[in-house]
Amino acid sequence: MSGLPHPMHGPNRLKLGIFSANADGGLALTRVAERWPALWPDIVDVAQLADRAGFEFFLPIARWKGYGGLTNSREWSYETLTFAAALAGVTRHMALFATVHVPMVHPVFAAKALATIDHASNGRAGLNIVCGWNPDEFAMFGVNLTDARYEQGLEWFEILSRLCAEEAPFDHHGRFYDLRQVSGLPKPLQRPRPVTLNAGFSPAGRDFAAQAADFLFTTFVDFDSGRAQIADMAQRAAATGRQVGVHTTCHVVCRPSQSEAEDYYEHYAVAMEDSACADHYMATKEKFSFSHDPIAYRLHRKRFVGGAGTYPLIGTPRAIADDLIRIAEVGFAGVALSFVNYKNELPYFIGEVLPLLRQAGLRG
Repeated sequence: MSGLPHPMHGPNRLKLGIFSANADGGLALTRVAERWPALWPDIVDVAQLADRAGFEFFLPIARWKGYGGLTNSREWSYETLTFAAALAGVTRHMALFATVHVPMVHPVFAAKALATIDHASNGRAGLNIVCGWNPDEFAMFGVNLTDARYEQGLEWFEILSRLCAEEAPFDHHGRFYDLRQVSGLPKPLQRPRPVTLNAGFSPAGRDFAAQAADFLFTTFVDFDSGRAQIADMAQRAAATGRQVGVHTTCHVVCRPSQSEAEDYYEHYAVAMEDSACADHYMATKEKFSFSHDPIAYRLHRKRFVGGAGTYPLIGTPRAIADDLIRIAEVGFAGVALSFVNYKNELPYFIGEVLPLLRQAGLRG
């Protein structure tokens, strides 16, 4: 084993990560010329920059089909198990998550792939377990979207966990999987298994996270609702005898002046929105995913275009640092960040916002 704590268990009070940089556009459904192209050399540059700056994790999204419109955003995206393994060779410190759709990836394969990433990264692998919500993507695999997705997810997680921890071959006869003499080496370096996360928002999703996730990633509309979500997750986890850390996601426009940041936000997320793409994304997400507060779809279209319905961090370095301080005070343990163009914008965030977070005692 590496002998070091997993980055998600590191000392900083507020963990930071890069979110969705494996897909074109990142989280933004915009037509601006500088929208993120998700080219591999640029991704490596961003990962290494974040790694050197002390970011704790890199979290990709798992997408198989775009959302149409002029940009067909996220059609261009890298598969996340191989993506994490590739990043293991060019980073040194940050956690490298793979995002896996339960119905599309067999748990025996996932366990082997995850162990491979863990060895390649010296114990930095992580697994984002997604039970699925997008019927268009399910259809590509000949899989139907059912109401039993979380039940399948728990059985999937049980098999993967046993493969990570148990030495002797085992049989599994369940509702979704009928397996004989299951075994696999090497075991991951992390014991009993690598760190897991889930992004459930519905009650059923939260109950799944309480049993299968070490960390819940969730959206929030305002700080009061965020505080309530953290309390709800703590209660659900306690009922299973576990603790689950709660992280959130934000999209960032950081500029020297507040007006400059707000003007750019208005430009890329309103004037240059990919309307057809955003309409399709929001309608499908609301109908099938249950990943946001329903009020968000009616009140915050700009947030969905700007960053997939995540909370906006828009303003000067001081304003953004103050929002992140408040996010930590609410009780969130970390934040996954997206930008219109990660490579162009991350250096300014690192240079101007991180020192303010260190002064606030949130980061070393």
